[in-house]
Amino acid sequence: MSILDALKGLAGGQGASSGNPTLDVIGGLIQKSGGVGGLVSTLQQGGLGGVVNSWVGSGANQPVSGAQLGQALQGTAAGQHVQEMAQKLGVDPSQVLGQLAQHLPDVVNHLTPNGQVPAGGGGFNLSQLSGLAGKLGL
Repeated sequence: MSILDALKGLAGGQGASSGNPTLDVIGGLIQKSGGVGGLVSTLQQGGLGGVVNSWVGSGANQPVSGAQLGQALQGTAAGQHVQEMAQKLGVDPSQVLGQLAQHLPDVVNHLTPNGQVPAGGGGFNLSQLSGLAGKLGL
């Protein structure tokens, strides 16, 4: 079973679903961080300031690796969420982080229009991600 198949199974068991397993996992990560602004702040404080700023800004999105995400999320609620997902899926956390690294830059970019990061826990709900699936090729 591929990691994407496992993610589909996990997403199917969650209450709120966008219908896209990868976006559901990213949505959970954002929610555990307290919203888009919380996730951006967590990643900036975790040493990914320049990378994350490129996702928020109007220029090209800089890539991030699963290992970089893992380091930045270590010891946070979002990092714990990644660990829990990996455990439920029976895969190494690096596989989940690899999937997140592929799509998180574009998702954050789309959720921060005009370079504006939503303040606090506001500005995010899972339904916002549903419209992104087609735009991001997910």
